[in-house]
Amino acid sequence: MTGDYPELIAESPEPHSELLPNVPQRTASPQSWNVTVAEGKFHWYDLIAGFPAIPDIRDPVGRYMRRMQFDLEAAMEKRLIYSVVTRPRVRFDTSRSASFGFFSLKVSLPLLVGPDEKKDSVSVELEVPFAATLKKPNVTLTENFVIFNWGGHIEALSVHDVLQNFDNALDFPSIVQYVGQTRDPAHRLAKARLAAVQKLHQQHSEEHDTLLLVQRMNVEVISDEGDPWDFPVNQNPVAADILLKDRMDLVECAMLRYFEGAEPRARLDKELNTRRERLIEIGMSNHLRHFRLDLRQPESNKYHDLASPQAPRSRTHVLDCELVDGAVEITRIPDKAVKT
Repeated sequence: MTGDYPELIAESPEPHSELLPNVPQRTASPQSWNVTVAEGKFHWYDLIAGFPAIPDIRDPVGRYMRRMQFDLEAAMEKRLIYSVVTRPRVRFDTSRSASFGFFSLKVSLPLLVGPDEKKDSVSVELEVPFAATLKKPNVTLTENFVIFNWGGHIEALSVHDVLQNFDNALDFPSIVQYVGQTRDPAHRLAKARLAAVQKLHQQHSEEHDTLLLVQRMNVEVISDEGDPWDFPVNQNPVAADILLKDRMDLVECAMLRYFEGAEPRARLDKELNTRRERLIEIGMSNHLRHFRLDLRQPESNKYHDLASPQAPRSRTHVLDCELVDGAVEITRIPDKAVKT
């Protein structure tokens, strides 16, 4: 890919004789693929955008930010898929206090929702951690975080952690604005320095929060000759990475086509032409015409309802995909027809 990810084509080595030991063994039989989400995680991009202070690991929020930084930096070393997702702006209301129910660990946390800061709240049923020395925690609210101090245990949760992990009445879909791959040794995405994502953040930051949904995909290859990944040559990490790159490039292109449409505004013509050439290459080298892409998230809830201007709101995006002349033709399987 040009622009943000030149490795889309630059990392594919030419099969010169000195590189043949690193080239994966291919099958001659036609393949079909079943692609599913092995795991996924949301990261709140707004927390790293701009010039955030260096995290102080002596502070619970600082420790939270450092763990998030480690997670994103680790993702940049792998071939994972990420989606830039926007949701209506939500903050904790620091002018009001958290309140516990009588004789329970259910705490009500005040919220400000949307650019007009409509007052709302979310109830959280707490569980006493093993290291707690208090029966009920002391609760501290900042705009972005709630901190539960149990004496022997202190925990910080962002407002989006709370909305994702606890039942609430806020019924907003996660809108997919952009799809990409995490593989980036320069860690530009983790440092909030990727130009395309910076631009999207600037466009939406006044009314929306921006998050990164990072997903690890599993690819099941169906072929009479088996999966090339299982061949002995793929004990070579370079050959294995070539196969993985084929697979993630294809998944990225399919998700881009589905969520961003046939003519995505954020993409240059040069990039789209490069993608078409890459899809033809992947289809030919893998004898692949058809694959199914199942974007259902394990252990999902309504926070994982994904939508875009081109894709309907659903927690169940299952797509039958065909490679046709360097394009991905997509047929969405209706939710009611998808087996659980």
